[in-house]
Amino acid sequence: MSDDEHGGHDHHDHHDGRDHDGHGDETEHDHEHHQHDEHHLGVAVVTVSSSRTLDDDPSGDRIEALLTDAGHEVVVRELIADEYDSVQGTVDRLTDRDDVELVVTTGGTGVTPDDVTVEAVEPLLDKRLPGFGELFRRFSSDEIGTRTIATRAMAGIDEGVLVCCLPGSEAAVRLGVAELVVPEAPHLVGLARREDRADG
Repeated sequence: MSDDEHGGHDHHDHHDGRDHDGHGDETEHDHEHHQHDEHHLGVAVVTVSSSRTLDDDPSGDRIEALLTDAGHEVVVRELIADEYDSVQGTVDRLTDRDDVELVVTTGGTGVTPDDVTVEAVEPLLDKRLPGFGELFRRFSSDEIGTRTIATRAMAGIDEGVLVCCLPGSEAAVRLGVAELVVPEAPHLVGLARREDRADG
């Protein structure tokens, strides 16, 4: 896990009155989506690191605590090496599970040679959510300034499952989970799952 330098902050920026794509005034559709927001998700937490263990994983611990406190259930917790095949195979396997609606990874989003999480996860995604990384970098710049350029946090949808890839530091996952994942994951999963049902 080579992107542990990331800082965090306590910036809050929540918005009300979204329509199906996150914009506009409160509508009948919004009421339905707010109902999705009450949904408790089944979560898989994956730490990407060749140096940590599950007994020494403060970032994974923080993700689990924040999501559990928000009412979600962590059904899988894994720690895997910084290897392309390992990351891709693990995320692909987890998104196929019936009890997983959200996958959060920590680590491997920097620019060192062994930071391969983004490269491994991107090919799995049906839809990318560029706003996730954009907002994460905007929020984190308050703490680490231009160093946020090296942070490649990202998210997307894989077969109705929301996948969020965060840096390896505890401060980074606190920021990403508290400010982005907790407020938006149920809404996004609800939209993605509704689309899957319509396509089916």
